[in-house]
This record gives sequence, C-alpha cells and structure tokens, in this order.
Amino acid sequence: MMVPGWLMPLMLQASGAEPPVLPPQPPEVTPEDQGPPPVDNESIEGRRRPGYTGPLPDAVTQANPGAVRAPPPEAFPTDQIPIPDRWRLIETLGLVKERWFDPYNQNTLKGDRPLNPDRVPFITGQDWFFAANLVSDTVLEPRTFPIPVGVQTTSRPQSLDVFGKDASYVASQTIIASAALIKGSTAFKPPDVEYRMTLALNMNYVDVPERRVLHVEPSKPTHRFDHFLGVQEAFIDYHIRNVSERYDFDSVRVGIQPFQADFRGFLFNDQQLGVRLFGNRDNNRFQYNLAAFWRLEKDTNSGLNSVVQRPRDDFVLLANVYRQDFLIPALTSQVTVAYNRNREGDEIEVDDNGFPVRPSLLGTLRGHDYDVLYLGYNADGRVGRINVTASAYAALGEDQNNFFTDREADIRAYFGAAELSYDRDWMRFRLSGAWASGDADPFDDTEGGFDAIFENPIFAGADTSYWIRQTIPFAGGGRAVALSGRNGLLNSLRSSKEQGQSNFNNPGLMLLGVGADFDLTPEVRLSGNANHLWFENTSTLQALRMEGSIPKSIGWDLSAAGIWRPKATQNLVFRLSAATLIAGDGFRDLFDNTDGSKAYYSVLANAIVSY
Repeated sequence: MMVPGWLMPLMLQASGAEPPVLPPQPPEVTPEDQGPPPVDNESIEGRRRPGYTGPLPDAVTQANPGAVRAPPPEAFPTDQIPIPDRWRLIETLGLVKERWFDPYNQNTLKGDRPLNPDRVPFITGQDWFFAANLVSDTVLEPRTFPIPVGVQTTSRPQSLDVFGKDASYVASQTIIASAALIKGSTAFKPPDVEYRMTLALNMNYVDVPERRVLHVEPSKPTHRFDHFLGVQEAFIDYHIRNVSERYDFDSVRVGIQPFQADFRGFLFNDQQLGVRLFGNRDNNRFQYNLAAFWRLEKDTNSGLNSVVQRPRDDFVLLANVYRQDFLIPALTSQVTVAYNRNREGDEIEVDDNGFPVRPSLLGTLRGHDYDVLYLGYNADGRVGRINVTASAYAALGEDQNNFFTDREADIRAYFGAAELSYDRDWMRFRLSGAWASGDADPFDDTEGGFDAIFENPIFAGADTSYWIRQTIPFAGGGRAVALSGRNGLLNSLRSSKEQGQSNFNNPGLMLLGVGADFDLTPEVRLSGNANHLWFENTSTLQALRMEGSIPKSIGWDLSAAGIWRPKATQNLVFRLSAATLIAGDGFRDLFDNTDGSKAYYSVLANAIVSY
C-alpha cells in the first residue's frame, strides 16, 4: 500500500521513531524565474552565438588499399624545394591550350610565361622570358601641297610658273619585327637583364606631278618606289641594383634605344645610339635619366636608322628628373637639361635622292658648327578637373657661322606650349597653344628662332593635323629646304629633320587651337581639331625672299579622324582622317599652285595590325 508523503511524519511520531532527515527540495521555479529562452543559432543565417560550438560532423574515414605512402619531408634535399610550375598550371588543368599564333591568350612567345630550360639549352633558371612582336603599319595618303616647278624642265609644256600642280599620292608599308630576351619577373620589379632587337622594313611609293621633286635629275620620272631595312632598337639593359624594398632601382641601357626628352616630344623624340643611366627613388615618385647619344644617319625616304653609314658628328647629352605631386598634388613636374654639340660645318652630305642636306642651300650656302644648351620645364597631370600638359624651353648657345653674315652669332631662342583638357563622361574637350620665337633681325649677331634637336610632337591633333603631317617646301627662298618638316610643328627652315642641321634663323610659330575626342564605344573614337597658325616674325622670310613685307597669318588647319579598334585592344587599329589647310595671307604670299586654290588637303588611311 502506498502511503502519501504528508502522512509519513505523523505515523512515525505516533510510533515514537525519529523522523528521517530528508534532502532539501529545490525551490519551485516559476515561469518568471526561468530567464530568457535559449538562443536559436539557426534563426539568423550566417550568425551564431559567440562561444557556441555546434555538433561536429561524423568522422570521415578513407580506405585506399594498395596506396603508396608519400615520402616524409626528410626524404627531400634540404637545398631544393619542389614548387609546382604555376605558369603552366592552367594548361595542365586543360583550361587553356597554347597556340603560337594566338596573341590574346597565354603565349610563351609573348612573354606570358618563362622559357623551359629543358627545351632551351643556353639558359638556366626559371625566370627567362622571350617576347616577340610583329607590327604591320600600312599608310595610304593622297594630299596636296605647294610643289615648285623644276628649274631645267617640267612635266607639262608651257608651265613657266614657280609653282605647278599640287596633288600627290603616297603609299607606305612598314613591317616591324622585334624580339627580346628578358630575365626577371617584370610584373613586380625591373628586369635583371634585357636584350632587345627591332628591325623595320619600309616600302614606299610616291607620285607627284612635277619633276625634280623626288630626284635631283630632271630626266628621272615623277614617281618613285623605294625600300629600306633599318635597325630601330639594338640594346642591352642591365639592372645594377635595387635601393629599396619597393624596387626603387638603378639601371643602365647601352645601344640603339628609344628616348623621349619630355611628355609630348617637343625637343627630342627619336631612336638613337646611346648610353642611358636611369632609375627611380621614393616609391617611384622620383625618376631620373642621364643619357648620351651619338646620332645615326637616317635613310632619306623612310626616315629609318642607317647603321651602314658612319654616325653623324652630332652629339646629345641629356639629363632630366621627374617628380610626382610637385608643385601641387596630381601634377608631375620635369626639369630637362640638354646639350647639342654639332661639328658638321665642314661636311657636305647629299641625300639618297641627290639633294644636298648639309649644309642647307640657304643664304651664303656655307656650313656651320653650333653648341646649344636647352633648359626646360615640363608638367603633366591634373589641376582639379582640368588635365594639364605644358612645356617651356630656352635654347642658349653659339653658332659658329650665321649663313646670312658668315659671322659667329649667339643663340637666344624660346619655346612654350600648353594643352588643357576637360573630361565629361565619354567626351574630352581640348584647348592648345604654342609659341616658338622667331628671329627678328637675320643680319645681327643673335639668332632668335627656336629649333629642336629632333621633334616628333604629340600635340594639337598630332599627325592628323595637316600642318604637322605635311612637308611644306620653301620654294623661291631655298632649294631642297622645307619651311616645316614632316611630323613636325616648327618652322625650322632646314633641309630635313632627319639629315639636316638645326637652324635658329627661322620665322618661329604661333598656334592656338581647340579640339575634342568622343569615345562612342570602347572600339570607336572620333576626334576633331581646329588650329589657327601664324609666323611669329617674318624678317627671315623677307630676307630670303627679298620681299619688303610678308603677312604673319599661315591659316586655319582643320582636321577630323575616326579610330576603330575591333577587339578593343591595340592589336587591330584602323584610322581614317582628313585635314585641310585654308591658307592665310602670309601663306598665299609665299606659295601658290596652278589652279589658284586657297585650300590644301590631306587624307590619311592607316591600318596597324600587331602580334
């Protein structure tokens, strides 16, 4: 029989027995005293209570009968650590299959991964890269410019004027092949060693309406086909040392190499034989160049380097330094000092077409030596929302023989240029200005016309511009002399920028222009430029032409261009541009044509295919 718990003490007391000592009972817990409910760790996805460890999954056992146990670490040599070939990992996994002709995907011939030392016996190590480049540059260019009539004869009977027909046609094909052998992972640091060779084969055809334009002999036809193979690069680049953990460095480069003295190529932009010491400091915010160049002779019709001829007696010593975020943040400042020493005054050089190029056929027709020191400041960057590029140069020196006076003359010439641009979404609007001093008095002992060493400016429309693209022969004042040269901005009055000497007896230049670029898609860009040009001083032109006065206005240079990149890369680039020069009073005073047209045009079709 079961006895209720409350009755047990009474029964024990009645029997005289001591009641047992019962353990204390826990107090009755009410809902208010239970505290907060336990946290539901799955109530918020991705969150759990700190310190909470959920149940572990069941242990996984793996049975692999017959497997060979991996060697222990002590079984490997201590001086070698096996590292997988990360460069060929994606091909091993079957993600990419290399094809030698494919420039878009991983390719050993493009330097995307190192050479295999097992297959290339003359290298050691896993950090040698080979990079090959092949470029086809095709140009078709119908154009008009003032063309003088031959002195001895003409292609058209009864053509007795100074200027004849102005239409001509140029077709040019250039194949550029380049190969480089590079040691080092250049994505993170400068190369330890680089050997590079670049050859360029040019074939060109020109057709003009007048004789003695392409050849000095009047008996030769008015068209010409020519070809030339030039060495554009052949150098060794050696990494001397690193000077910081972020790969600030010093390197030296010896041989035929490209060099650009400033941001836009106003002073010296060429590929010449030289020695260059260069490097950087302060996490690449400070950069420097110390260079010496011995200028090579150029082929007349292609402009390529001719290594089969003796280099010129023309030397360039150059030093420049770059500093980022100076004078203001987002602006890179550069100071350039260049010395040009020319000793070709006693030489007579005739170009491949039979025309004298040194000395120029101007004035007394005598050669000259000169020493010129260029001091320049250049800036490139941003000031707020405005993109800024600016250059300023002073040319100071001495000319041993002024071709007007046959006396020594001091050189005091100056140059300045600036381009401001503003970006608005897919549009960029540009404002350009340039000024080059002209010689005010050709017969004094000071030459004040600015000239560069070898200009190739990227400015005011570049080679889309008519004035920059075309050569303007200075007929009637000098034979085989150009007022302004091809791919040049300055009115330098020299036989050519490739083979002629600098000339500081010139009329100078003033330019003011506007332009715009429109990136319609990543593949298509449209550009337009409008420049107005003047002579800075016409005293030199008046002396050479024996005229009392010549107006300063050159005219309006209007151009438009379209660029199409089908793959949105630089491997395929097609460009079509058109430009016109609407002659001003000064240009019409100097030049003319049989038809009496006041406008000259240039059309450029260019196709660049790169591997």
